[in-house]
Amino acid sequence: MADTKIKIAIGSDHAGFDYKELLKDFLSEYEVKDFGTHSLDSVDYPDFAHPLATAVENGEFQYGILLCGSANGVAITANKHQQIRAGLCWENEVASLVRKHNDANVLCIPARFVSEELAKEITTTFLNTEFEGGRHQNRVDKISC
Repeated sequence: MADTKIKIAIGSDHAGFDYKELLKDFLSEYEVKDFGTHSLDSVDYPDFAHPLATAVENGEFQYGILLCGSANGVAITANKHQQIRAGLCWENEVASLVRKHNDANVLCIPARFVSEELAKEITTTFLNTEFEGGRHQNRVDKISC
């Protein structure tokens, strides 16, 4: 029987490290690959966001999750990739809408601005919400340059 687990890439900088570790454990029902960082030592978020975004863009993973202090840096970096639609999510409704309306494939969580419990809820919402398509498909098709 083929393995049908959803494949998720996860990465962070030092500010998101603790939440990344928490989410890796939380996502045990999925196949998860950690793109780093692997400690609390100060690092540059693009060094982790670019490889993760490339792996999602190439189809190696269905989704990516990136964490940093504000999530702005990782979102900006990931969105440089043509087939990435990274959404910065700080509450469940935003996580739902970036999937429903934008077909986001990378979730960006601001570790300094959400609780651990909310980070798990946002992740669950993101992963369990389907893209609505329809009128939103035309818009999504216009995103790439």
